[in-house]
Amino acid sequence: MRLDELKPCPGAKHKIKRVGRGPGSGHGKTACRGVKGQKSRSGHKISPAFEGGQMPLIRRLPKRGFTNIFKKVWTIINLRDLNSFPANSVIDGETLVNAGIIKKPKAGIKLLAQGKITVPLTIRLHAISAQAQAQIEALGGHVEVI
Repeated sequence: MRLDELKPCPGAKHKIKRVGRGPGSGHGKTACRGVKGQKSRSGHKISPAFEGGQMPLIRRLPKRGFTNIFKKVWTIINLRDLNSFPANSVIDGETLVNAGIIKKPKAGIKLLAQGKITVPLTIRLHAISAQAQAQIEALGGHVEVI
C-alpha cells in the first residue's frame, strides 16, 4: 500500500441531501419539511422552553426569595494558611495574592481561626474572627481591621 492508493472506507463518505431541487430528486417541493406549521417556515426557531402553547414549567413554578445585589462576598483564609510567612511579617491582601494563598479578593478578606499559628504576625485585613485575633495577640502579633 502506498500513499497514492489510500481511499476512504466504503460508506464513510455520503452524498449530501440536496433539498428543494425539483420533483425528480425525491426531495423537491416541500424540501423534506412536511406541510404547513411553524417548522415548515423559513427562519423558524422554537425556544427550548416552548411547550406547544401550554404554560411553560418555568412560569408554573412559584417564585421564592430574592437576590441581594449588595451582598458582600468574603474571601476566607484560615490561620493555618499563614504559617508559611516569616515571623513579624506584615500580612495584607497584596501579600496573600503574591504568596498564592488567594487569587483576586472578591469584596473583602476574612481571617478565621481554623488551625494553629506558630509565628507572630502583623495582620491588616477587612475582617478577623475573635478567636483568630486572640490567637495572634497571644503570640505577640498585632491585628488591624482595615
